[in-house]
Parts: sequence; structure tokens; C-alpha cells
Amino acid sequence: MRKEFTFKIKQISFDENYHPSDKTRLTTNFANLARGASRQENLRNTLKMINNRFNDLANWDNPKGDRYSVEVEIVSVDIDVEGNGETFPTIEILKTYIVDHKNNKRIEGIVGNSFSSYVRDYDFSVLLPQHNNNQTNFSLPENYGELHGKIYKSFVNSNTFKDNFNKAPVICLSVSTTKTYHRTANQHPILGVEYQQDAYSLTDEYFAKMGLQVRYFMPKNSVAPLAFYFRGDLLSDYSNLELISTISTMETFQKIYRPEIYNANSAAGQCYQPSLKHQDYSLTRIVYDREERSQLAIKQGKFTEEQFIKRYQNILEQWAESYPV
Repeated sequence: MRKEFTFKIKQISFDENYHPSDKTRLTTNFANLARGASRQENLRNTLKMINNRFNDLANWDNPKGDRYSVEVEIVSVDIDVEGNGETFPTIEILKTYIVDHKNNKRIEGIVGNSFSSYVRDYDFSVLLPQHNNNQTNFSLPENYGELHGKIYKSFVNSNTFKDNFNKAPVICLSVSTTKTYHRTANQHPILGVEYQQDAYSLTDEYFAKMGLQVRYFMPKNSVAPLAFYFRGDLLSDYSNLELISTISTMETFQKIYRPEIYNANSAAGQCYQPSLKHQDYSLTRIVYDREERSQLAIKQGKFTEEQFIKRYQNILEQWAESYPV
């Protein structure tokens, strides 16, 4: 009989008083913002950007543009492989809540949004470069991303997830700089104009192993499409306010992290290829160390290799073999 892993979650508010815990993946966007001399100003300005963008999109019955504010929680997921209470940090996502100041209501938003994973760090920053070292043609290792995908699906299907969240996650990321996106005639009132591309990116394929499909939309007043990863029906499973909470939160992070794309001074056209070499963009007033982030991804990938992949190798291989596709 297949062994089931157990998951434990911890939730902490992402606000101007947020301090990353010792177990938080330091490559995570929100953890990077919360360090250094500018940490509190960073956090305050980030939250203000999120709220302003939310009210911009939720503009009905909102004449002053201040009806709503967004609360964000960081959800850390730890996995217990051996069932002995010892856990390894696995996934970090965000949960949004919408505060309606007109009606004095707190409304649940979407869980997911950002997505961070130690095993993903290992796959992208350790396993993939090692596999392609000294190879002429780029290729993927055998069964690449399958363990990670099955761990994610196991968590979302677990009682731990179902006891804490009502809907499946939606993850919202940057589009790929290696692909070209074409504008379509399809337009959603909240998500905006839909884009499509001819081939999936490596990230798209990796998330497909997690059971997630992808669609690309450029919301009103945005300058580039966002990639939305989900299962089910993105357009009908979530309310307008839920979708706006994800757009406002993740577009803000992307403007900080990838200003060349998401804070560009001109919007994507009919045919669009994102580029981090684009020069015509504006910087936010928020300090972000992108170089440090890439270095930490390698460091944390190697940590995962030693403390998770090698340590539990036999258990993980047997579990993955028996886990349904």
C-alpha cells in the first residue's frame, strides 16, 4: 500500500512588520523585500501598490478608489516523509483576503499567487545545470519535475489543504523571455486581453507536471501579460474580486522584480516577446536584490539535494513510482 506523506502548514501575515523566519526560502520575493535598511519602507510601499492596483480594477461603486484593501498571508508548507514529526520545508504560497471598507466585510481571496519550492530550486538550479554540463544540445533529465509535481498534487489533494482552503490554487507568474506571445480577440472583463503562444516554456511544462494548465492574460492598464496556472476553469471558478486580488498582488511583485517587463513605459502589442534587456522602463521606489536571489536559489537547491533528495531517496522513489499520474 502506498505510503501517504503528511503536511503541516504555517501562516504569517505579510505586512510592514513582517520578518522572514529562519525556515523561509530567502529567494522568495516577499522575503527579499523584508531585509536590509529599507525593509519597512519596502513593505509599506509594496502593500500600497497592491491596494492601489486593486481599487483601480475594482472601480465599480468605488468613486474615491479606496473602498478595498488587500491582506496577504504567507503560507508555508512542510512535509513529513517518515511520519515521525520531522519535517522539511516544501512549498510557500500566498493567500489573499479582501477588506471591503464600505460594507465592513473581509472576503477570502485566492490561495497560490506566488509559488516557491525548495525542490523546484533543486530541479532548476542544481539538477538541470548538472545534466546539461558539457552537453552540446540542451535536454531535460529523465522524469524531470515528476517528483515535485506529485508532491504538489499530494498536498493539494490532502486533508490538510482541504481543511484550510476552499478552492484550488491559482499561481500567477511572469511570462517567459524565451517565447513569443500573440494577442487574441478574447477579452475577459477582469483578466483582460488573452495572449497565446506557439510552444510551452520550460516553466509551463514543469507546472503541467503539477496538474496545472496555463493561460496568459493582460489586465486593463497592464503593460504585459501574466501567466496564470490553475486547474479547473479559471474564468468561472473564481469571483471578480478573487481574481483582482491575485492580479494586484502578483503584478506588484512583478513590477518590482521584473520592471523591464511589467513596469515598461509601453504596453505589449499584437506580437510580444518579453525581454529583461528592454531599456524603456521605470523603476519602483522599492529596493530588490535580483542578483542575490539567483545566488540563493543555487545555495538552497544544494541544501535540498543533501537534506531531502539524498536523505529520503529510497522512500521518495518508491512513493513517486506508486503515485498515480
